[in-house]
Amino acid sequence: VMMAGEHRKEISQGYRLTTNNRMELMAVIAGLQALKKPGMQVLVVSDSKYVVDTVMKGWLKTWRTKKYVGKKNADLWEAYYQLSLPHEVKFQWIKGHAGHPMNEYCDQLAVAASESKDLKIDRQYEENVEREKNTAKL
Repeated sequence: VMMAGEHRKEISQGYRLTTNNRMELMAVIAGLQALKKPGMQVLVVSDSKYVVDTVMKGWLKTWRTKKYVGKKNADLWEAYYQLSLPHEVKFQWIKGHAGHPMNEYCDQLAVAASESKDLKIDRQYEENVEREKNTAKL
């Protein structure tokens, strides 16, 4: 859910096979993609320690320097990084399932999207899963 003043936009989408970490990061990416002009001040409020800590604790900078070696979701982290460049993006962590009304609402949207009949394909994730299966067979 994106909010700016009186404006509000909701974006949700389910994927047939993915992870919660990828979905949390995809949500941030979708929000940044929806911005219409550069130079926006963005506050991402999330219950994902994975997403919030990776950016706020500087892990993403280190991962990029090391070309994401050994890190999952490199495709999404690089997409986030590129989309964040024209903006001032800050993060705030909140505890999930703790009664925060907007967090609870976002969770409802996510669950509904995951149960949709129109699930998209997270190609990168599915390719990675297949690659891991093939590697395990060797």
